[in-house]
Amino acid sequence: MSAAELAVDGVTLTAGAHRLVRDVSLTARPGEVVGLVGPNGSGKSSLLRAVYRILRPDSGSVRVDGADAWSLPVRRLARTLAAVVQESGANFDLAVREVVAMGRSPHKRLLDGDTAEDARIVGSALESVDAAGLANRSFDSLSGGERQRVLIARALAQRPALLVLDEPTNHLDIRHQLEVLGVLRHLPATVLVALHDLNLAAYYCDRLYVLRDGEVTAHGTPAEVLTPRLLAEVYGVAAEVAVHPRTGAPQVTFLPGELTRSGVVVADHSGA
Repeated sequence: MSAAELAVDGVTLTAGAHRLVRDVSLTARPGEVVGLVGPNGSGKSSLLRAVYRILRPDSGSVRVDGADAWSLPVRRLARTLAAVVQESGANFDLAVREVVAMGRSPHKRLLDGDTAEDARIVGSALESVDAAGLANRSFDSLSGGERQRVLIARALAQRPALLVLDEPTNHLDIRHQLEVLGVLRHLPATVLVALHDLNLAAYYCDRLYVLRDGEVTAHGTPAEVLTPRLLAEVYGVAAEVAVHPRTGAPQVTFLPGELTRSGVVVADHSGA
């Protein structure tokens, strides 16, 4: 399956009287890695839930290859889109290999067994996240980081045209953060990913959308978006942004002891 195109158009989400996301639009072209960044509570997770069909938009649309994601049959959508959520709460009394094999379910009829091709895909997915050695372990016995890698492998085994991930590097050590994002960078799929680490986002994403208070504040390439002014206005921190001499990506350095108010740097006299 070739990479899908994602188009979010004017999506607004509410929970009771609380507005989660307001009139958000974004696009992810086939094969792109598009990052969502922004402070806690800015609406990143809520927007992703609208894409992978957990929160129905109050208005606006989510379209995958031109089709309304909320109108597609569940099975058809599962053959196209896979999601890795931030806190899955998943508990499986199954071997890791069996958990990853769940990713093959959308491609089978109800009583179909696993084929040699399924086994190959599952093995490849585990290898790609450095989890082949966990294949026979019980999922319930794994650490948080190990579970995260297995759930990413399950999504990869699904062979999606669109992969949506909410903080996939949570619980991962630095090596596995880099490995997982490197895998996403080279997938034959479109990727929409929420990230907290701005330097990882700058290196691995083609374009970024910055959310603040449920709205898109800025979007563009990492170099266009990650500026000291934006970081001051959105995150309330002082930072320097340089070009990394080896990667050519923007490199953000935060300035300890300096905070901002309304984009103006002020000294931090808290003693921290």
